[in-house]
Amino acid sequence: MKKQIESLRASYEQKRGKAEQIKSYITQKTHRKRRIQRSLRLNEKAQVIVQEVTKITQDQLKYHLSDLCTLAMSSVFPEPYEIVIDFVSKRGKVEAEIWFQKDGYLINPFSSTGGGAIDIAALSLRFSCWTLQKPKTRPILLLDEPLKFLKGSDLPIKGAEMIHQISEKLGLQIIMVSHDPELIECADKVITVKMKNGISEVS
Repeated sequence: MKKQIESLRASYEQKRGKAEQIKSYITQKTHRKRRIQRSLRLNEKAQVIVQEVTKITQDQLKYHLSDLCTLAMSSVFPEPYEIVIDFVSKRGKVEAEIWFQKDGYLINPFSSTGGGAIDIAALSLRFSCWTLQKPKTRPILLLDEPLKFLKGSDLPIKGAEMIHQISEKLGLQIIMVSHDPELIECADKVITVKMKNGISEVS
């Protein structure tokens, strides 16, 4: 009888020990679950804030970039395209898609428009991006044939005037390489480089 009681007592102590272990394990997991739930709630709130800030930033970028580009277009073309910028998520990153718009229709710049319009849009976007830099780099831009596809009776002249006006407005010095007489005439200073006997000479 005594042995049976001792056996039962030992079994009881063993099972009580296991029960304490299980209880401790459950307590730990409960605390961990609460920490994870609290962290999840904080992350969800942070995500909402980030999304709101991202939306505000994207809206400001849309306005800033599209506004300057549309203004540049209208200063060159009699029937200009409007610039529309959409921010989309691709491959885990946010990318900007740039469209031309006319009469309410979105147009792919590379498949449905001339190179001159793309030249103006690309150049004005470059100006816009420079104004957004913090801290800004030195107010100098180097351009190589920036309006090479802009053709027409007076379009090159208007394009040159647009560059000159933006340069003055932004306090931006522009150094460019060009063969276009309109751009050369619009420049404040011209440096001519000619090839003579295979050697470049500056005059």
